[in-house]
Amino acid sequence: MSHVNVKLGLTRFAAVFALAFAIGAPAQAEPALKVATNPGPVGEITETIAKLAKAQGLNADVIEFSDWVRPNAAVDSGEADINFFEHVPFLKAAIKAQGYHLTPVAPVIVMPVGLFSHKVKAPQDVVDGATIAIANDPVNGARGLRLYQKAGLLKLKPGVGDDATVVDIVDNPKHLKIVELEAAQLVRALDDVAIAQVSFTYLLATGGDPKSALLTDGENDTHYAIQFVVHAGKEADPRIQKWIEVARSPEVKSFIEKKYAGVIVPAW
Repeated sequence: MSHVNVKLGLTRFAAVFALAFAIGAPAQAEPALKVATNPGPVGEITETIAKLAKAQGLNADVIEFSDWVRPNAAVDSGEADINFFEHVPFLKAAIKAQGYHLTPVAPVIVMPVGLFSHKVKAPQDVVDGATIAIANDPVNGARGLRLYQKAGLLKLKPGVGDDATVVDIVDNPKHLKIVELEAAQLVRALDDVAIAQVSFTYLLATGGDPKSALLTDGENDTHYAIQFVVHAGKEADPRIQKWIEVARSPEVKSFIEKKYAGVIVPAW
């Protein structure tokens, strides 16, 4: 056999061997999608999506944070691939403050914020000089102030919107004292203040009843729709696209509608 034929035979053998090895080798599994969220409804919905996604071949690891800071930091740093806990006004404020490279990719639910009290039955029952509470982050603090304005307890400078702060109060006829607390602490402050602004995220996580709200907002306001948020540039990641597809399935919509009975509604 000539040297050329031997070399050719070895080349063909190597090619066949490589092909056989490639066919027989198991495919490398995709890394699990890491999803950052909070306790309560967003966490429950996230777990439901994760179970459905697994049945469709997409594995997800749910990372639950107890605050509204770390979910964004986790996605920005790459610790998580996507988060689910915030609306766009909150995201914009976080990007402005921290320089995050984040972008919303899909609205999921509209979740109201309410005014709650263990001391009064209606906003007009609040006594002169009482203490009320709002969230201490800029956008949600503004949301709380607008709720108090809706309740007739104070008046804000016209047009301040999501940028409203206590300095924008132009009328406070009952001389109410306003304290600013972390969102997670507001539900625990109900024994200490006359009224508190409380997110349904933390209310439901602590067993509270949404129907006991003195006043709510956001039921039909997509301005406050809770979104999936990813690192800018990763919107086309197939795992993220698959996650959104599962999240917007009839099964998830049915879960939200049955579990939260109209208190929290799908945003698609």
